[in-house]
Amino acid sequence: MEGRERREQLVKILRESSEPVSGTELSRRLGVSRQVIVQDIALLRAQELNIFATTKGYLIYQLERSSVRRIFQVKHSNDQIEDELCTIVDNGGKILDVQVEHEIYGEIGTELIIRNRQDVYDFVKKVEEEKIVPLKELTYGIHKHTIEADTEETLNRVGLALAKKGYLMEPSPTV
Repeated sequence: MEGRERREQLVKILRESSEPVSGTELSRRLGVSRQVIVQDIALLRAQELNIFATTKGYLIYQLERSSVRRIFQVKHSNDQIEDELCTIVDNGGKILDVQVEHEIYGEIGTELIIRNRQDVYDFVKKVEEEKIVPLKELTYGIHKHTIEADTEETLNRVGLALAKKGYLMEPSPTV
């Protein structure tokens, strides 16, 4: 299978999947190495496809037309990660990413795509099992999340819930 055809198949697999697909699974299904998958993903992103790498694998994320986004700056301890993420999803938000503003390296971030409590539990479990140091540790606990929701009202509810728990540092504009 040549490169163009393989990339078309890769896109088809991701579009048909409702969950992230691991690079290992993609390489197995397409009969190529994991490195080839990484290169194909880079080429597809260059074509402006919204392919995100999450802790569970790759997915094509399509912004729903009626959705809105807002960036929330928050601060909390490592023991509060699960509560913070559950607070967001329980109030109707989807956590798209995490970002920190490092004094030397500038903005550092990664996609998360956390949509529900199961995604939260899977994320927290992976952090604990693999002893991963959260990005927020680079900035004394201060970090940002881009949150997506169906309405501004939902984003407001997320912000109020975060503020009530003392996690919200400042309201952020809609993006």
